[in-house]
Parts: sequence; structure tokens; C-alpha cells
Amino acid sequence: MTPQNKIRNFAIVAHVDHGKSTLADRFLLKCGAVEKRVFRDQMLDSMDLEREHGITIRSHPVSIHYKEYNLNLIDTPGHSDFSYEVEKSLAAAEGVILLVDATQGIQAQTITNLHLAQHLNLTIIPAINKIDLPNSQVDLARKELMEILPVFEHEIYLVSAKTGVGVDELLDAVVKDVPPPTGDPKEPLSALVFDARYNPYLGLDLHIVVRQGIIKKGDKVLLMGQDFVGEALEIGIFKPQPEFVPELRPGMVGFVTIGIKDFSRTFTGETLTLKIRPTAIPLVGYRKLKQFVFCGLYPADGESFPALKSSLARLNLTDPSFTYAEERSAALGIGFRAGFLGMLHMQITQERLEREYGMNVVRTTPNTTYQFRMKDGRDLEIKSAAELPDWGQIQEIREPYLRVLIIAPANYYGDVTNLCQNYRAEQEKIEFLGTDLILLTYQMPLSEMMVDFYDRLKSLTRGYGSLDYEFIDYRPSDLVKLDILVNGKKIDVLSSVIHREKARFTTGHLLTKLRKNIPRHLFTVVIQASVDNKIIGREEVAPYRKLVTGKCYGGDITRKRKLWEKQKEGKKRLKMVGQVEIPESAFLALYK
Repeated sequence: MTPQNKIRNFAIVAHVDHGKSTLADRFLLKCGAVEKRVFRDQMLDSMDLEREHGITIRSHPVSIHYKEYNLNLIDTPGHSDFSYEVEKSLAAAEGVILLVDATQGIQAQTITNLHLAQHLNLTIIPAINKIDLPNSQVDLARKELMEILPVFEHEIYLVSAKTGVGVDELLDAVVKDVPPPTGDPKEPLSALVFDARYNPYLGLDLHIVVRQGIIKKGDKVLLMGQDFVGEALEIGIFKPQPEFVPELRPGMVGFVTIGIKDFSRTFTGETLTLKIRPTAIPLVGYRKLKQFVFCGLYPADGESFPALKSSLARLNLTDPSFTYAEERSAALGIGFRAGFLGMLHMQITQERLEREYGMNVVRTTPNTTYQFRMKDGRDLEIKSAAELPDWGQIQEIREPYLRVLIIAPANYYGDVTNLCQNYRAEQEKIEFLGTDLILLTYQMPLSEMMVDFYDRLKSLTRGYGSLDYEFIDYRPSDLVKLDILVNGKKIDVLSSVIHREKARFTTGHLLTKLRKNIPRHLFTVVIQASVDNKIIGREEVAPYRKLVTGKCYGGDITRKRKLWEKQKEGKKRLKMVGQVEIPESAFLALYK
């Protein structure tokens, strides 16, 4: 058993694609944790989705031996939608390697991860990766790091995760600079649960970091926040595959298997202790997350609803950062209203449902939450069009605002500023990182960024711009309710809340799609868009036509006119009693 003063717990944090997983791979090879014959790239990324997208989605712990030290490494995601995974990982660490790509320099998520590590008072080891590439700009990246960190030039480590250059020096820095974990093994057990995994044979694997005390196989354990008592069926560490050990002591990172069959609970952030000698004060858990992007998830066929419900429960166990609740749609039947941290988070969750659980899922158009102050003083938070209150009773509408960090080359300053203005963004401040890089801070509505803001930013800056964001608060906005009427009848499921300036553009796009996807009837189908009870757009689906004058030939035109008038009156009566059938394909066309 490694002495406590020889243990180092650390994480690797960086922007997307700056080489975190490649560096973790190099650590595993260097320390002999993985044999070369079984090694593959992105060794810690266990999901096919992670390797295909080239990103880390889940945090992955592993214990490696370097010299006489035991290093507990946690590889973390880089995309802002998975910042919750980073936060969970850093709670189990005493230090971080802050990695910067030598070809790209400081990026938006680099700044965010740095602030998070500083907030937790973790030791920060700055490192510049990809120094072997011909287009690397090491001196520029070093200057940018010195702008955001109080470090000297010789304190920044230069590495190539691909070739292994500088990796030994970086591992020596972890041993030298990251403090060993504190904690008394004689005190009552206190362990933080920072992740959970479904175990198909025994129930649940809780990933923990032991703060104090000792846990052994067979101990009766207590989850303090859940008031759940169970037995530690198995105890182990990650190397990177699970390896059973007799006990976990202070500072050790590993897993405990307990027989939990109820997956509807949230386990991350809980404190694990012993039933016979519990700790007096639970550990500080994780902040409660607030989801801002919502969509409907429906089974492609109604018979799959129970399977979808079970799949969401198991997926939510490993990813508690999304929420779900049952809802019913007039168009799609019974399904779930699910909430996510961002658009990529939503996309990845849908792909995991389809791949890992074999579900065929229909996803509706994403929307955000709005807060309504009613005239009677009530405050409502609305997540879907079906919940919209009586519009005449609303006093004020508030929408979520974000603080957006944009890092781009200085010569794109004007283009980025114009782009942000078009998306209702307000500039907060501008900073220079070195001579060629600017950090722009904006405040903008989440509803604007959800559409195509990130894609436009990447295109505008030739791929050099990067973005990160955080929630600020809800603010009053000039929002209106957009109603869609088909032959004068409102379609509730198509109602939405949009900004007044965007109403006409959105209306044109929506009506055109509906016109193309609603089938023709025996009468004219009129599709209208209404804002504040005023029609602002109209499209028509032409009726089937019958040539009632086909039997008339020659003679006076009067006979034909009588037949046309009779046909016209008949279609009027049919329109009054006829019902427009809107197929499911029309709704799916809007949701794509």
C-alpha cells in the first residue's frame, strides 16, 4: 500500500482538442499502466462517441505508478457543455495540468478551467503541448500564459504528447508541486462520490475519493444525503481497468460497489460513510445545476415508451446534469421533456440513447426557459409551449442571459463585434492576450446563441475563434407569443416565444415548411402566423380541383359560370365542417 505522502491526485484541463487525452495516453505508456500490444489512442475514452467526435465526454480516473509515487489522474472533457464533468473531477484533485495548444494558444475554455481551478485553490502546472508541429508558436503561447498566470518563463513546461518530449519533466512537476492529500485514517470514514456507473451484475459502482477514514470490503456503508444503507460488495481502483483492492485509505481514488437497484436517485456529490461510525459533517457536494436548453424526446413508436423511460433512468444515473419528466404531445403522443446544459450535450445524449440503449428517438425543436411575471403577482417558469399561460394576464417576460467569452485573433475584432450586435449581444469588456489575441466578454440571450452563433463565429474567424459561456441571470425582454393557425384554429404545440425583432423572419421560415408538408385537401388550407392577435404571415395549400365544366362544350358561358359558383359554395360548406389533417411528418419537418 502506497504511503499517503506518496499519493498525488491531479487532473488535466484544457480547451477542446488541445491534447488532454493524448497526454493521458502518454502518461499511461510512460508509467507502464498499459502494454503496447493492447494500447489504442484515446485509451481512457471508453465510449465510441468520444473517439468518433474526438472529444472527451465523461471524466475518466486512472491510477498509475511513477517512480515510488502513486498518481491518480483524471482526464476531463474540454467542451463547455461538459463543464460539470470537469467540476466533479477537480473536486477529487489537489492540482491540475493546464494544457495549451502551441498552434492555437489560449482559448476560451482555457480561461474558464483556470478560473475554476483557482476557485478551488488547486495547484496549477502550466504546460504547452504540440511543440513538435511545424506551425507551433511556442513563444507566443508562453507569453499568453504569462498574461493570465503569475508564472515565470522557466515555470512553463514544453511537451509533445505525441512524441513524448518533455513528459518526464511534467510528471516530475506533478510529484514536486502537487501537495499530497490530507486526511486521518483513524477518523470516521468520509468519502466524496464524484461519479456513478451502472453495474449489470451487482447494482451500482460509486466512484469515490476518500478524504479520511478507511473503507474495506464487507463494510456496512451509509449514503448520508440519501439515507441509504448497504454493503460494500467490492472495492477497487482503476488501472485503467477495474482492479480489486482490500481497502481504500485517505487520498485514494477508486470505486465501491453497492447493491442499489433504484436508479432514480442522484448519487454524485453525496458523502459515503460507515453505518456504525458515521462522520459528523457531510462533505460539501456539487452545486445544483440549472438546465437551459429543453426539447421533447419521444419514442418513434408508442410501444417503445417503457423502454425509453428505463433507458433515460440508467443514462441519468451516469449523467445527472440532464433532467427529464413525462409530457404528452397532441402530435407525437407520450414522451419526455428533457433539459440539458447546452446544444452539444443534447445531441450527445440523444446519440447515447440510440447507440447504448438501442432506442429510436424523435427529438423536437430545442427551446429555452422563460420566466413570466403575471398580473396577479405569480411567477411562472415555462419550459415548453404547452405550458404557456394566458397571454393577456402576463405583466413581464424574462429570458436567460449568458456571459460569453470569445477569444479571436485581433484582426477579426470588427467582424466579431458586428456578429455579436446582430445577435442582441452587449459588450462588457475587451482585453488583449499578448499582441495578436483579444478576449471579448459579451452578455447575450441564450435563445440567440442556440441557433447558429457558434457556427457563424467559427466561419467568420476562419476557425480561429473560440467561445465559452456561463449563466448570469434572467432579464426582461421584448418577447412575443407566436401562434400558428390552420384554417383559423390555433395549433398549441406550434406556439412559441420569440423576440419581436425576429418574428417576421421566423414566421416566413415556419410557414413555408408547413405549406410544403401539409397534404392537399378538397378545400383550401390557410396557414397563418399571429403575434399579439395580428396576422403577420400567410400561406395557402391549394385544394384538389375537379373539372366540373368538362361536360360542357360550346354554347353560352352562363352554364359554366353557374357550375363554378355551385362548386365554390360547396367548397365553402366543406371548409366549415371539414377538418385539416396535419400528419406527423409535418411536425417532424419542423423539428429537424
